[in-house]
Amino acid sequence: MTRPAVLQVMPDRLRRPLEAGLRDVVDVVAKSLGYRLLRIQDRGGLGVADGAVPYRTTVFDDEVPGVANLDPPLLAALRLAAADAAGEGVEFFVNSGWRSPAYQSRLLREAVGRYGSAEEAARWVSTPEKSAHVRGHAVDIGPPTAAAWLAENGAGYGLCQIYRNERWHYELRPEAVEHGPPPMYADPSEDPRMRD
Repeated sequence: MTRPAVLQVMPDRLRRPLEAGLRDVVDVVAKSLGYRLLRIQDRGGLGVADGAVPYRTTVFDDEVPGVANLDPPLLAALRLAAADAAGEGVEFFVNSGWRSPAYQSRLLREAVGRYGSAEEAARWVSTPEKSAHVRGHAVDIGPPTAAAWLAENGAGYGLCQIYRNERWHYELRPEAVEHGPPPMYADPSEDPRMRD
């Protein structure tokens, strides 16, 4: 989607809050009309059934396959953490959860295009065969305040950040409740699970 001309020439420090505010207004209007906004634009015919997550989806939105198809123990831990975080004024949104193999393939192709090589893309997106998202074992949480809350408190629920370069990516590690989180990998390319 092309930005309106006024937003194209506006300095970032002014444009970003304005865009965020406009998204919130559009979201309220859409919800009042019974619609949900998708966070993504066009994924080549792939949609919510493949794991695309509507804007402002929470860990309690069972009708969204990206949430409903998460591994049950991961989802239970997320819901417990989200309820406790809400008591502190922090709201969790699911930016990505379970993904179909086709959706994961699309994300990988886009990453190769964006980063210029499969090797560089592997620092951010794994293959469908290796992806924790495809297995329902990973979730990307936002906004940054929620990811920060999880970084501070997640291990108590078994929820651990796995990659240093992905502050939003969490997986369930039940042993973290007693022993703390495992050491992080710099990025997915260092994760032995992602290797052939």
